[in-house]
Amino acid sequence: MSKQSKRREALLYHAKPRPGKIQVVPTKKYATQRDLALAYSPGVAEPCLEIEKDVKNVYKYTAKGNLVAVISNGTAVLGLGNIGPEASKPVMEGKGLLFKIFADIDVFDIEVNTEDVDSFVETVKNIAPTFGGINLEDIKAPEAFEIERRLKEELDIPVMHDDQHGTAIISAAALLNALEIVNKKIDKVRIVISGAGAAAVSCTRLYKAFGAVAENIVMIDSTGVIRQDREGLSKEKTEFATSRQIDTLEDAMKNADVFVGLSVADIVTPQMLKGMAIDPIVFAMANPNPEINYDLAIKTRKDIIMATGRSDHPNQVNNVLGFPFIFRGALDVRATKINEAMKMAAVKSLSDLAKEVVPEQVNIAYGETKLNFGRDYIIPKPFDPRLIARVPPAVAKAAMESGVATEPIEDWPQYIDGLNERMGSDNKIARLLISRAKSNPKKIVFAEADHLSVLKAAQIVFEEGIGIPILLGRREVILELMLQIEFDEDVEIIDPKSDSQTEKLNEYATIFWNNRKRKGITLYEAKKLMRERNYYAAMMLNEGDSDAMISGYSRSYSTVFRPVLDTIGKFDGVTKVATTNLMLTKRGPIFISDTSINIDPTAEELAKIAQMTNYTMKMFGLSPVIAMISYANFGSSKNPSARKVKEAVDILHKSNPDMIIDGELQTDFALNPEMLKENFPFSKLAGKKVNALIFPNLDSANSNYKLLKELNNVESIGPIMLGMRKPVHILQLGASVDEIVNMAAVSVVDAQQKERQNTLD
Repeated sequence: MSKQSKRREALLYHAKPRPGKIQVVPTKKYATQRDLALAYSPGVAEPCLEIEKDVKNVYKYTAKGNLVAVISNGTAVLGLGNIGPEASKPVMEGKGLLFKIFADIDVFDIEVNTEDVDSFVETVKNIAPTFGGINLEDIKAPEAFEIERRLKEELDIPVMHDDQHGTAIISAAALLNALEIVNKKIDKVRIVISGAGAAAVSCTRLYKAFGAVAENIVMIDSTGVIRQDREGLSKEKTEFATSRQIDTLEDAMKNADVFVGLSVADIVTPQMLKGMAIDPIVFAMANPNPEINYDLAIKTRKDIIMATGRSDHPNQVNNVLGFPFIFRGALDVRATKINEAMKMAAVKSLSDLAKEVVPEQVNIAYGETKLNFGRDYIIPKPFDPRLIARVPPAVAKAAMESGVATEPIEDWPQYIDGLNERMGSDNKIARLLISRAKSNPKKIVFAEADHLSVLKAAQIVFEEGIGIPILLGRREVILELMLQIEFDEDVEIIDPKSDSQTEKLNEYATIFWNNRKRKGITLYEAKKLMRERNYYAAMMLNEGDSDAMISGYSRSYSTVFRPVLDTIGKFDGVTKVATTNLMLTKRGPIFISDTSINIDPTAEELAKIAQMTNYTMKMFGLSPVIAMISYANFGSSKNPSARKVKEAVDILHKSNPDMIIDGELQTDFALNPEMLKENFPFSKLAGKKVNALIFPNLDSANSNYKLLKELNNVESIGPIMLGMRKPVHILQLGASVDEIVNMAAVSVVDAQQKERQNTLD
């Protein structure tokens, strides 16, 4: 991807369809005059008076308790430096987005136009009554230290400068685990810190809190080793000045056990690594390029434990593992501050979590057979769904035990259930899907690449490393469109109707004819069919010239389905192909089947659709809990439509007793666990959260998924083909670019799964 293309994409992302990345959404009804009278005048006076009586009631009647301010003056933005408050706003909005999607915390971003410490502190103090917590961001050192210190002393709500403490917390958890693996004690190891900014100082202080000894630590800034005999040191640098007579990074690295990089790229050489002690621990966290290239480091030292800030290498030190969950725990006990005990509790919970058995959902997301605690897995992955239920409770308990919690938690199981429920609205399954696809990209033939939306999606798939696109269609049109969108990469373009494809076309036609000659197809007809893009693309997939196929953007579903069924065929043992749509709802992911193919399936076919949906859900790393939907509940109607669903359930209970599936059920009972448990306690679904709905016919499944999508703005991934021998997926007519990208990721994951099955077979 060219630099210009990246710039354009980033600007479009922030500008369209509406500027910015966050918005305010009402949490109460507002449809009627009565609602508005309660929301504002005169009804709003009542909570105002209650808060006047007791200021603590502000948490009861307003959003303060779940609202964090992300505040910056823009003096140390990412790798951009002092760019000013307005220019820092996109970063602050991005931080707000991360708070929301990882911990369901609402954010107002505040950009303060001052570099004066007194003025900044006074501004934050004056607006603090609005918020339940303050996250300081991108403020340059040494002012950042003074600002945080004063605000923590003068405010009665949690304050944390994430640039200081986020990396410290995550890297400390990684360090504890790395030391355990190499059987070294933290009070004995020699540590080199490259960098002396806010993050480096905070990291070193936290390592010392866990037992690192000052005499064993050497800190280096842009001038050199920070020594006690050096003049003009700041208070923070004086704290870490060494008495050792060394001058350079190379000297400091000799026999060092640990290197922590928070500085600049490529300052560590292979020779320096070779001079380190046995089993060296190297955290090269400069972004985007580490202090030493990952591949070079592991090639240089086979005994190294290596971590970086990058997602494309093992052991990513990512602040998103910390700040959302730390604030979540602090807010939930209404802590007056985030203290050392709470930070250390977060470290310990992250450290412990990495040692536990990793859920299959995480293995699938990162394309791993089985992640295990060890040299390449010393810290949890950012997409680990257990984080929300582990880190906040640890932080909350530490707040309570250290005396800064004003609303202690009494029912811990209920609290943890609530944390898990909060994340039902976090559509992280789409991120997991993309992440898994990127772990092992496959070749995807886009059969309609001469359409702008399809080509844009193919460009994203290529540039994000999701897959390797093959562009099928009219060559001159594709080239013209590529020029328009600055898609200037070297990708394969195939025009089935061009003379250059005659040899391959004849090859495909002959194979197709041999497979279909006893079903009324002549060789002449086979050659004619191969000039049609969907037959040609399907034969590419069939013959291994691509790993997956995407089509359907410009043509009806049935028009595309027939060529792929004729060419590729069904999986062994599958009698009927079906489809499912993954709906990313506020209550979590829900699969709906069959949304596109079978008009009125029999009971036996419904059972097969449920089995295939169950299999596909497991491919996504989910534990299927499936409801068979009807207008009736458990035998309340003798109508053939309801009886058909009951018969399908009976078949499945006999043939697949381990499947968590039941019915027939009305949709509201299926999706309301309390109603279901109260009225049908005998059901296999009682007390469980249903995440798949099998509808009795195409009318109901298709209408329901489209109703959800349009009325509730629910994102849909699908239709996902079930039962095909090869990874082929057909889009809905006029699918959006994002929908096509998601389907491309599905097709790659499908290809990975089928490749794995073939290997096992």
